[in-house]
Amino acid sequence: MNVFLIDGTYELFRHFYALPSVTTADGREVGAVRGVVGSLLSMLEESVTHIGIATDHVVESFRNELWPNYKTSDGVDPLLLDQFSCLEESVESLGISVWKMETYEADDALASAAVIASADERVEQVFVCTPDKDLAQTVRGQRVVQFDRRAGTIRNADGVRERFGVDPTSIPDYLALTGDSADGFPGLRGWGAKSASRVLSRYKHLELIPDDANSWDVHVRGAKTLAQTLSANRELALLFRDLATLRQDVPVFQTVEELHWEGPKPTFFDFCARINASGYFKRAQALAQRIPQSS
Repeated sequence: MNVFLIDGTYELFRHFYALPSVTTADGREVGAVRGVVGSLLSMLEESVTHIGIATDHVVESFRNELWPNYKTSDGVDPLLLDQFSCLEESVESLGISVWKMETYEADDALASAAVIASADERVEQVFVCTPDKDLAQTVRGQRVVQFDRRAGTIRNADGVRERFGVDPTSIPDYLALTGDSADGFPGLRGWGAKSASRVLSRYKHLELIPDDANSWDVHVRGAKTLAQTLSANRELALLFRDLATLRQDVPVFQTVEELHWEGPKPTFFDFCARINASGYFKRAQALAQRIPQSS
């Protein structure tokens, strides 16, 4: 079996800005939710059997306590924020496992789910469905891969090295140096993608990079300045790495059988009626009829 882990927050944002507005009879915006549900149904129609989705039920997380400037819900369109709970309701009624994150982030849930799923010998491959660069750290060889469904591209460990110049396990160190504007931390001054990838391809992790550039056995432009910056801000860099490191112990599920799609719940009909998407219910019904019945 293959396991597909969906970044619900990314999907909701993507569909919100890609699709036209759709409102219910009582005036609630549901265009992005309809887009995500339709996308999930398409995956099921393509014979996906084991699937789970993570959402940021609350945008703020424990990382906001570590770094005051970490991303918040400030500035996010209220019409988008209002659809998170609706999305979670829709996914649950469709019969797909949904992990609603509050203390942690959706990315932490995906990382934890990837660890659990990949540990099961029955699982052939785990697809972490998001293009977000911090999820590249979850990639393991060919077994756990990153799947950008919009672009139709799959990135294995070799693909991560080709894209970032470092191993998947060095992605948090890479982001610590270069920063992550989407998450609200800047990295270290002077460090860019090329310098970070070149140095980390040799030293792997921040604590292994010598303070003295004369000790570096890799050529990097401006090495002396970069080394001085890192030496003077090493604790800050370690903090940024902690922000970028996805937690892998979030309690999402215990066995991959919990991710097996067994058809929509009875509430899915009412949900589809509320968002004026009766076609979704018919598609889910047709899919459920294809599921083998156990004797």
